[in-house]
Amino acid sequence: MATESIVEARDLAKNYGTLKALDAVTFDVKKGEIFGFIGADGAGKTTAFRIIGGVLVQGSGDIQVLGTTPRKARPGVGYLTQPFSLYQDLSIAENLHYAAGLREVGPSDFSTRSERYCKLFDLTPFMDRLAGRLSGGMKQKLALSCALISDPKLLLLDEPTTGVDPVTRRDFWDALTSLATEGMSIIVATPYLDEAERCHRVALMERGKIYDIDSPAHFRSKLGLTRLEVQAEPLALAEQVFAASPEVRDVQRFGDRLDVMAPDPDAAERDLRERAEANNVRVEEIRRSSPTLENAFVNVLRQMRGASITPAFPKLSPPLNKREIVIGAKDLNRRFGSFQAVKDFQLEIRNGEIYGLLGANGAGKTTAIKMMCGLIEPSSGSVMLLGRSKGLRGAEVRSRIGYMSQKFSLYDDLTIGENLDFYARLYGVHESVREERKQWVLESAELKGEAGMLTESLPGGWKQRVAFGAAMMHEPEAIFLDEPTSGVDPLARRAMWRMINTFADHGAGILVVTHYLEEAEQCNRLGFMVAGEIIAQGSPSRSKGKYAWDVVRNRN
Repeated sequence: MATESIVEARDLAKNYGTLKALDAVTFDVKKGEIFGFIGADGAGKTTAFRIIGGVLVQGSGDIQVLGTTPRKARPGVGYLTQPFSLYQDLSIAENLHYAAGLREVGPSDFSTRSERYCKLFDLTPFMDRLAGRLSGGMKQKLALSCALISDPKLLLLDEPTTGVDPVTRRDFWDALTSLATEGMSIIVATPYLDEAERCHRVALMERGKIYDIDSPAHFRSKLGLTRLEVQAEPLALAEQVFAASPEVRDVQRFGDRLDVMAPDPDAAERDLRERAEANNVRVEEIRRSSPTLENAFVNVLRQMRGASITPAFPKLSPPLNKREIVIGAKDLNRRFGSFQAVKDFQLEIRNGEIYGLLGANGAGKTTAIKMMCGLIEPSSGSVMLLGRSKGLRGAEVRSRIGYMSQKFSLYDDLTIGENLDFYARLYGVHESVREERKQWVLESAELKGEAGMLTESLPGGWKQRVAFGAAMMHEPEAIFLDEPTSGVDPLARRAMWRMINTFADHGAGILVVTHYLEEAEQCNRLGFMVAGEIIAQGSPSRSKGKYAWDVVRNRN
C-alpha cells in the first residue's frame, strides 16, 4: 500500500447547536487503503462522510481531499450515501446514464465502465428493470455502480451493505478489495464488524471523537481476552449463573451456546464448571477460540460508557407453559403470474422457540412472512397461528401477533411519541400499562425524553429500535421480525436480542429474517431458503458442523 495521503484531517469539528457531532478528530487515508469508520449510532460517522465528500462544511479544523478542499475535490470522489439516492422510476440503464452525464463521463469510458460494473455485479440481465422494483441487494449494487462510473480516486461508502444478503456482501467486498489493489482509496462505515475485518485500518468513533485507529488484528490482540464457546443446558439459567462469575468479562447468548469472554481461560473454565454443578446447569462442551473484532468493539465501548442495563419490559405476563405450534405453514405456495415466489413451504415454530430464516435477496422470505401474517393470500397451502388454522384474520388473533416489516413501518411525519401512542391503541395496549411501555420503548432505544422528536429525523439504526419497540408493546405471542437489526450498531443489536430472548423465555414463538450470520446464530433453529423453498434446517452448531472447514487468516 502506497504512503501518499488521499485524505488528511486535523482537529476536524462540527457542531449542531450544542451537539458536538465531530469533536477535534484527526485521521488520514492512504492511496489504495480501505479505511473503516466503526462506531455506535450517532457516533459522527455520517457527518464525517459529508464533510469529506464536500456536502457539508466543517465548523473548525483542516481537511484536504486529493490535495485540495473537499468541495474542489468532488469530481474525483464517488459517494454512496446511507439512504438509497437514485431514481426509483428510472431503469438501471437510465440511472447509469444519468450518473455518467452528471459526472461528464465520455461515451467510450461510459460504455467500458458500465459494462465492467454491470458484469461484476450481475446487473446485465436486468438493465431495463426500474430501480424501484429491485431487491435491496440489487439497489445497492446499482448505487455502487453509479458511484464508480466516474472512476473516482476516492470512494465513500456509508453503510453500503445494510439489508444486503451475505452472498451479495461478499461480492461487494471482493470488488472493493480489487479496486483498492488498483490504487483506489475507499472509506467505509459499516455496522457489520465482520466486514470491517477486511479494512486495512479502522477508526473507532464514539460521540464525535476518534478513540483509536489501528488494524483489525491489532484491535483484537489488544483486547487481552479469550473467547470460550460454552454449550450448556438450560441456556437461560446458564447465562445468569455464568454472568455472575468474577473470572468473566462478558457473556453473550446464542441459540445453542454462550460466548464467554475471560482474561484467564483456565481460571474461568474451572469457575464456570463449579458454578454449573452448584446450580444444576449441565455443561456439555467448552471450546476456546479467538475474539472477534465485534468482541473488541463492544469491550471498548463498555469501558467508555460503563455497564449498560437493558430496561425490563413493564408488567410482563406470566410465562406460557405450553409447547403448541405458534407459527406454522404446510405446503404453502405463492405465485405472481408465472413466477413462483414461494414453493411448498413447511414450517413449525413452537412456544419459546426462535427460528431464523436465511436466504439471498429474492429468495421468498418476506413473501412467506406476509402470507403467514395474513397480509397476502397464499396461492395454495395452509397457515396455523397460535394453535388455530381458522379465523386467522380476526381481531382476537391479530392482537396477539407482533410484526416488524423489512421497511421502516412508522410514520415519518409523526413524532416518536405519536407513533407509539398510535400503535398502542391499534394493538389494544391497556391504558394502565400504556405509558410505562411507551417509556420502555424510548429508554430501550436510548431516546429517553425525546418523545417529541419527529421520526423522520432519526438515523436508520434508531428508527429500527423504535419500530422494534412499537411491535413489542402489546406483548405478542407470535412474533415476525423481518431484518429487525438492519443498520443497528453492535451494542444496540445485543440489547434487542436480549429483549427477543426475554419474549422467547416467556413462551412467544419468534420468526426472524436476518442477513447477519453471527446474529443468525442466536436462533435456536435455522432454515435456509433458496428460490422459494427451505432446502435445509437445523441448529446453528449442526448447520456449521455439516461444513467443517478450517478458516485460515492471512495476516500479510
